[in-house]
Amino acid sequence: MRQSGSRSILRAVLIAVLTTVVLLAGAGAFVAQAADPIKIGFGMALTGGLSANGKPALLAIQIWKDDINKKGGLLGRPVDLVYYDDQTNPATIPGIYTKLLDVDKVNLIISGYGTNLIAPLLPIAMERKLTLIGMFGLANNEKYQYPNYFQIQPAGPDPQISTAIGFFELAAKQNPKPQTVALVGADAEYPQNALVGARELVKKFGFKTVYDSSYPPSTVDYTPIARAIKATNADIVFVASYPPDSVGMLRAAHEVGLQPKIFGGGMVGLMFTTFLTSLGPMLNGVVNYDFWAPEPAFMAMPGIKEFFKEYQARAEKAGVDPLGYYLPPYSYALMQVLGQAVEGTKGLDQQKIADYIRANEFSTIVGKIKFGKNGEWATGRTLMVQYQKIQGTSIEQFRGPGKKVVLWPDEFKSGTIIYPYASALK
Repeated sequence: MRQSGSRSILRAVLIAVLTTVVLLAGAGAFVAQAADPIKIGFGMALTGGLSANGKPALLAIQIWKDDINKKGGLLGRPVDLVYYDDQTNPATIPGIYTKLLDVDKVNLIISGYGTNLIAPLLPIAMERKLTLIGMFGLANNEKYQYPNYFQIQPAGPDPQISTAIGFFELAAKQNPKPQTVALVGADAEYPQNALVGARELVKKFGFKTVYDSSYPPSTVDYTPIARAIKATNADIVFVASYPPDSVGMLRAAHEVGLQPKIFGGGMVGLMFTTFLTSLGPMLNGVVNYDFWAPEPAFMAMPGIKEFFKEYQARAEKAGVDPLGYYLPPYSYALMQVLGQAVEGTKGLDQQKIADYIRANEFSTIVGKIKFGKNGEWATGRTLMVQYQKIQGTSIEQFRGPGKKVVLWPDEFKSGTIIYPYASALK
């Protein structure tokens, strides 16, 4: 009886030990589910004028979260996202981030999309000594020079001229050189920053300004503006606008027959798939800033094809921008930077994370990123593209190269400018 009992006890012990070993062996795959989550909080434009980009940005962030959690999370903890709709309204930002920090107790924050929405967030980050990565804000930190702010938009060390520099460089190279310039933009944070830079460049290249005006963001009829610009007979028309007015200005230009020698510059939104397919051939000839294009140099970046395969599959189901060629890859890259900094510092200390971001280069799906002055990219990579040979409104023509040709800078150049503007409209 004693031997039999001893054997039973021994078997039970062995079973318990083996069970523990098996459970521990599988623990690595599930460790990200067992620990307290790392919460990342933000507002995002899910309604309002910037929602056509805010929704795809959110989807890209969610893909990153899923990807990182499949790998075990950050610091062995799962990542959760806590977000609210900022309605493309800067007035919502203080309330959203106060709730995120004081009620939801998020560990980290990022900004939502756009200059106007980052502007009221920066003072909050400064007051609370938080690390903040901005999502496509132009020159937000020029005034504050807050050392723990970083910007995923590849504007470079002089962001105010980044949207316009390629545009005016291209104009200055044409023969005969155009002489006169019309400047127009919305009376809002991003357009006004872009216009400051444009005025500097007009002087630098020796152009003559014949029109310089702003319009209220609430404007709905752009025909009088286009007609007034046409009356000046300007050779160059530089427009700094947000998505609704970009579309309004382009339609108005076609309505009144505004055909300068070069047209575009700083028009946010033209690169959104919904506008590519609604405007179609109306885009031909427009020379405009961009940050990404389905041209060979960009499609060769490590991880980008895999990202777009996942993004485009989900976007179709979610009913958001089906291509995602503007903000989504940079939104994913923003999260890659933050994630690498958390892992690199082995913790969530805000100052250590900021110091790490400042000191290191990051590998992302949009290439290598190193931050410099005021948290901007140490070396800028704002593109100047021209829409060419668009026929009809089929989305398929925009999936590959040739419709959004990179003109500038030379290292990413994929084609040549069709000049003057009227030639591209034929």
